[in-house]
Amino acid sequence: MNALTMTWGIAGLTALGVITRPFSAPEAIWAVIGAVLLVAFGLVGPADAWAGVAKGIDVYLFLIGMMLLSELARQEGLFDWLASVATANAQGSPKRLFVLIYAVGIVVTVFLSNDATAVVLTPAVHAACKAARVRDPMPYLLICAFIANAASFVLPISNPANLVIFGGGDMPPLSRWLATFGLPSIVSIMVTFLALYWTQRASIKADCIASDVQHVPLSAGAKLTGFALCGTAALLLGASALHFDLGLPTFLAGCLATATVLIITRKSPDETLKGVSWSVLPLVAGLFVVVEALNRTGLIDTLAHYLAHYASPSPTWVAASAGTVVALVSNLINNLPAGLVAGSTVQLAHMSDKIAGAVLIGIDLGPNLSITGSLATILWLGALRREGQQIDAWAFIKVGIVVMLPALAASLAVLAIQ
Repeated sequence: MNALTMTWGIAGLTALGVITRPFSAPEAIWAVIGAVLLVAFGLVGPADAWAGVAKGIDVYLFLIGMMLLSELARQEGLFDWLASVATANAQGSPKRLFVLIYAVGIVVTVFLSNDATAVVLTPAVHAACKAARVRDPMPYLLICAFIANAASFVLPISNPANLVIFGGGDMPPLSRWLATFGLPSIVSIMVTFLALYWTQRASIKADCIASDVQHVPLSAGAKLTGFALCGTAALLLGASALHFDLGLPTFLAGCLATATVLIITRKSPDETLKGVSWSVLPLVAGLFVVVEALNRTGLIDTLAHYLAHYASPSPTWVAASAGTVVALVSNLINNLPAGLVAGSTVQLAHMSDKIAGAVLIGIDLGPNLSITGSLATILWLGALRREGQQIDAWAFIKVGIVVMLPALAASLAVLAIQ
């Protein structure tokens, strides 16, 4: 077996392990095993492997900062309060509850990232539905999965995958980002809402929710956390506007906000640190090593060559095709490895904002098709199981086909005509 075949074999098995989680082992285990095997068989040298890991430093810092902020908000009950406000303001109307939870999901995704929506908002929504005596909470829980991806390209901070696609100092300034993704994001959010509501309309119409929902008080710690989150969002928007990398500001803001709130509320950091999903870091690092090994096989050079060759005469067609292809591939191998390969290809080929934007939309929105398409959806599934709820892969795909495909087509169309 030659080196090329072994590299592709290990990369494929790594992606399969991350998606299917054999023996219920965490996704990070399979990513790390894949990276170790690549080094052990000499398919990628230790120096190249470390270089691959180092490429993700900005992503790791971003994830740590966001996870600290998200866990702090969960510990202080900020998301429980938001969910209770939405439930109380629904005034017994399941349609209004659906709209309000969707709105909360947009805000959380845009300013705290899609992973926060999946991990933290999901249990809060479940608790709110239970308090409102909702007969079937699944339509409202599905909101957390679909909006986590549909609104994840509103801002650079809305999805860690955004840092991967526009890494290496190529992140557009905020003004250019909004000019590129502003309208496609609005279209993505609106079409996703309409399609998701249409798929769940029967359950929502048949539902009856309580109007006398007990209001969850906003604690002093939750207020402080809210102010910290607003300050962090403003800081990151400023950093993006000034074309700074987002990892370090996010990390510093997360650490400072967490330390400040815990000191003022006189709480130990143990619970907050324990609640952070630290396994995400080795998962991403392992995938960076796998992509570095694939790069040594010439995959990314080949893809970049074809992308540059066809982009000049037919940029609109290439943008639409690239966005569609990476959207579908993301559901086959998960959008993290797909995003790493696509991001490296786009950077090497020096593509225009339109083509790079189409790739990013495919990576961010495409995973709404399947239950294993993105890290956020996998995290949502885990949160769902912890609340005693289940949804099988086929049931999710039946909803995803109706929701994702029109949202993707509409978003790419808007991007193309801008």
